Amino acid sequence: MDIKGSVALITGGASGLGAATARRLFDAGASVVLADLGSSAGAALADELNAGSARGKGNGGQDSAGLAGGLQDSAGPAGTAAGNTAVFVPTDVTDEQQVQAAVDAAAELGPLRIVVNCAGVATPGKVLGRDGVLPLETFNRVIQINLVGTFNVIRLAAAAMAATEPAVTELGGEERGVIINTASVAAFDGQIGQPAYAASKGAVAAMTLPLARELARSLIRVVTIAPGIFETPMMAGLPQEAQESLGKQVPHPSRLGRPAEYANLAAHIVDNAMLNGETIRLDGAIRMGPK
Repeated sequence: MDIKGSVALITGGASGLGAATARRLFDAGASVVLADLGSSAGAALADELNAGSARGKGNGGQDSAGLAGGLQDSAGPAGTAAGNTAVFVPTDVTDEQQVQAAVDAAAELGPLRIVVNCAGVATPGKVLGRDGVLPLETFNRVIQINLVGTFNVIRLAAAAMAATEPAVTELGGEERGVIINTASVAAFDGQIGQPAYAASKGAVAAMTLPLARELARSLIRVVTIAPGIFETPMMAGLPQEAQESLGKQVPHPSRLGRPAEYANLAAHIVDNAMLNGETIRLDGAIRMGPK
């Protein structure tokens, strides 16, 4: 499916893997809706993308404020000959109304063809830790954001996609859209202290095939990426020495993954119609040890 002219909804789109994917798809000609928490840098990233687009195309852009009834101002080339635009929608993925608002905002820009689910948390916690038993609230929060939040976006976005006219692919087929989810190598190599995170990401991987099978009748593909150890805001909180040590554990290339590498894979998934119903490890061949 052609990225250019499509509309992409990206959760967790203000930073890390989501921000890199937003940049990659935007640069390829897609309009992007950045769905992230109101406290995030989503509005600033939307402004940056739109400003760069206007400079690159010699177009000062038009005000796209007012989309979806009160979105953050992200002045850009919406509705102009310049083409694509970026919009930020404050979104908690566990909130049905907020996710629906993000989906509606995407639909206002054009046919929603691409969804990339990057929102997530990695709260650690042993079942039996130094402070006692892992609080059930901690486990539930990780499951709610990483799994239930991902599914919440999938179901509402799939409904919008299914209502669009199919797009003709380069090789002559038809597609309505593609949904890309983010799991983790923890889904398969979960370490001590990761029961909640591994469970949430394992479930995201597990629902990939049944979702792909069901949504095939609507011409919608579902693919999951399982990243290894990547340079993300969560990783940035570690000392530099710790980050370098983790990077050396990767067989090849022996470094942390870069968000742009995730974004490149996401773009290829959109482009390659035969990628469907699969979870793809993006990890430099690492297999995590117990701890």
